[in-house]
Amino acid sequence: MLDDKRVRADTPGIGPGPGTGLVFLDSAGSSLSPRIVTDTVVDHLRREAEVGGYRAANERLDDLAAVKTAIGTLINAAPASIALSDSATRSWADFFYSVPLSPGDRVLISGADYASNAIAALQRAEATGATVQQIPSDGTGQIDLEALAAMMDERVKLVSVLHVPTNGGLVNPAAEATRIAHSVGALVLLDACQSAGQLPIDVVELDVDALSVTGRKWLRGPRGTGFLYLRPELAASMVPERLDLHSAQWVAPDKYTLAADASRFEFWECDVAARLGLGAAVRYLLDLGPDDVYTAIAARAEYLRKSLQRIARVTVRDLGIQHNGIVSFTVDGVESIDIRDRLAAQDITVSVSHASSTLLDMTARGLASVVRASPHCFVGFEELDRFVAAVAAL
Repeated sequence: MLDDKRVRADTPGIGPGPGTGLVFLDSAGSSLSPRIVTDTVVDHLRREAEVGGYRAANERLDDLAAVKTAIGTLINAAPASIALSDSATRSWADFFYSVPLSPGDRVLISGADYASNAIAALQRAEATGATVQQIPSDGTGQIDLEALAAMMDERVKLVSVLHVPTNGGLVNPAAEATRIAHSVGALVLLDACQSAGQLPIDVVELDVDALSVTGRKWLRGPRGTGFLYLRPELAASMVPERLDLHSAQWVAPDKYTLAADASRFEFWECDVAARLGLGAAVRYLLDLGPDDVYTAIAARAEYLRKSLQRIARVTVRDLGIQHNGIVSFTVDGVESIDIRDRLAAQDITVSVSHASSTLLDMTARGLASVVRASPHCFVGFEELDRFVAAVAAL
């Protein structure tokens, strides 16, 4: 069972006791880091100021390597199959732009796919002559597996699966979608930006070809961090669109050799302090017990859903069969931004998801925006009650 007192004590951004201070409900945006993460980042920045960035980094080479080891433990992957990056978007794009596409090839995207993914797919389609098609959603809002199966043929080169949408609480059947895509040899790129850190992720069970993750959300790492997982054979064979002297080695005037593993998707220059902070965040999650954290998040989100559903003029907008830690809702007659700002004036932090972020899904549902509340394990139920009361008072 999760040690609630420890988690609260380790999170300086919230009050010392339940019901006091900030009510933070935006871990789907950028969560509150535990103290060990902040200390790790700041300590390294201070060391850089003392001895310079190169020496400071060389002192932490083993610790930097341990970041991938910790991530590998979390997602059941070999460290060599992980490339560190500055965001989930960077990770997703680095893989996607390296997938060969030709005229007539097809790329399938989820109905709730994120704008950055869709824009990249459309841009490459324009450049290569490929086409981008939407995977329909079923009556529950998740990926329609039967429709996906009917869309598959040898021209489908990549299927983009959104594990958890940015604008709501459903969980897509990623493993099932992957099996369908693999039946015709298509690659599967899983966007786990909103799932890593709040849901179990086992890349062997999911069987995806690549997975993109950010550090700043449910993992509670620093901004400017993320990682890309690649299936081991792809990590050793796929050719990235861009290279430098870290991802490849210049071995002769007219020759270079690629790194032998997923580090071919990394550049030499990076924010060392932030990456050490990411490693601290993942190790902190592992130390707490991931399953205990996931259970705590799910319990808080479900408590919010049921509480909000009892308030007149409030509509919970979450779809799907399996839910996650994001709770989306609207209030009749009150704009989502106004709700966010009025709650912020009461020291309650939520965020707004606009239609431009998930255009296909939000347009189909006739929604311009939704309020997004995403409680992590450090949020107490007294604070959830305070939030619910504030929404009711709107």
